[in-house]
Amino acid sequence: MDLTTLGISLLVLLISYMLIRSTWDRMHRKQNLPPGPTPLPVIGNLMQIKRGELVKSLMQMAEKYGSVYTLYFGSRPVVVLSGYQTIKEALIDQADNFSGRGQLPTVDRVFQGDGVVLSNGERWKQLRRFTLMTLRNFGMGKRSIEERIQEEAHFLVEELRSQKQSPINPTNILVQAIANVICSVVFGNRFDYEDKSFLELLNMFTETFQKMSSAWGQMHDMIPEIMNHVPGPHQKVDKLLHNLLDFVTERVKMNEETLDPSSPRDYIDCFLIKMKQESKNGVSFFDMKSLVLSVLNLFFAGTETVSTTLRHGLLILVKYPEIQAKLHAEIDRVIGQNRTPNIEDRGKMPYTDAVIHEIQRFSDVIPMNVPHSVIKDTTFRGFTIPKGTDVLPLLCSVLWDPEQFETPNKFNPGHFLDANGCFKKNDAFIPFSIGKRICAGEGLARMELFLFLTNILQNFSVTSQRKFTDTEMNPKMTGFANVPVSYEVSFVPR
Repeated sequence: MDLTTLGISLLVLLISYMLIRSTWDRMHRKQNLPPGPTPLPVIGNLMQIKRGELVKSLMQMAEKYGSVYTLYFGSRPVVVLSGYQTIKEALIDQADNFSGRGQLPTVDRVFQGDGVVLSNGERWKQLRRFTLMTLRNFGMGKRSIEERIQEEAHFLVEELRSQKQSPINPTNILVQAIANVICSVVFGNRFDYEDKSFLELLNMFTETFQKMSSAWGQMHDMIPEIMNHVPGPHQKVDKLLHNLLDFVTERVKMNEETLDPSSPRDYIDCFLIKMKQESKNGVSFFDMKSLVLSVLNLFFAGTETVSTTLRHGLLILVKYPEIQAKLHAEIDRVIGQNRTPNIEDRGKMPYTDAVIHEIQRFSDVIPMNVPHSVIKDTTFRGFTIPKGTDVLPLLCSVLWDPEQFETPNKFNPGHFLDANGCFKKNDAFIPFSIGKRICAGEGLARMELFLFLTNILQNFSVTSQRKFTDTEMNPKMTGFANVPVSYEVSFVPR
């Protein structure tokens, strides 16, 4: 290519860019959307996102464009919210307007806006109300959720004891323990840690989560119109989800065959009873599809997040043995060695409560939140957000906000302790989000974190021959979720 041709080509590109920018600026001003980087046709702002660093890129844009800005995922505008005050104004002060569920293209082809987490409108309201009530009043006199967690904590402790202090990567065993709590609640029974069908189920969940969080999954969420037709590992998500749905469907059939309406054993039984009650109505949101997808929602929401938080927690306790020693002392003083921890102990253990809160804050497991959307045209901070527009409230921008936490980049239980050592609440602690879409399993997750951690530390000291650096302690942003570095620890009986 000679210099003249090259010059003409560059001039054409420059003129094209200027025309695109001019057209976009006019459209943007007319729509009154928040400011943001200029998108390109078809791919939107894909070029402004560093490969595999979506969260980091979004935070950097907030520094440039402010706490409310617009980003284009393909041709789709997405409004990004950053900082506690901004997110509070949206999700609390205008809670109804921001209560919609946004798009998740990696899974939307399977879920199709159904299930307790991903649905909208009246279906979402009824499924959420039913799920909250079922989790809160579980079992109608049968074993409580707390008892189910305590039972699983016992199995976890025995499994750790069987390792005989050998260094192990705790990832799989923690996933198994947390998943078994969900299995007990949803299916009515736990699985042995060596059960092949159980391990197959967990492998499918783990692989789905990994592919959603990968760079391929991020690109699929940003430009689904293109990525739906591009070969790659993200295409396997649909197959994995259908396999998971088949597993859940078989479990539902087993429940149907042995259902006793007077004595529900689990979430599935409760849902089947509700389906029968609602069948008399002309319109019901309680059907087989909603049941299966809601069960899958509960697994995704409750397994990886809690187990990953515990993985962060064990790593932190190895890094800071002085913190672990204080936890041991409080456990010994309040609970002792001769009884099982219960949830009432939490109110008498401010230091343990503060450490668990700080583990959740620091690990920041779901940094981007699950996408919201506005359910009607909404005026927000002088801008107009059209009905149906997706909204990303960045939880990481709150949990690591220097205006809300004294040392946001450092693990510090003092963020949740007052001068007298009593537990201190902080409104900016929002790992479960806030507002209408706050995680339905918040109470279950908080109970699991306390009971599993106290059971482990009541019985073991957690040690490692490896010395971890401050850099290794920081959560590793993989896209949808933050995960800790891979590590091995020993569980030494106390």
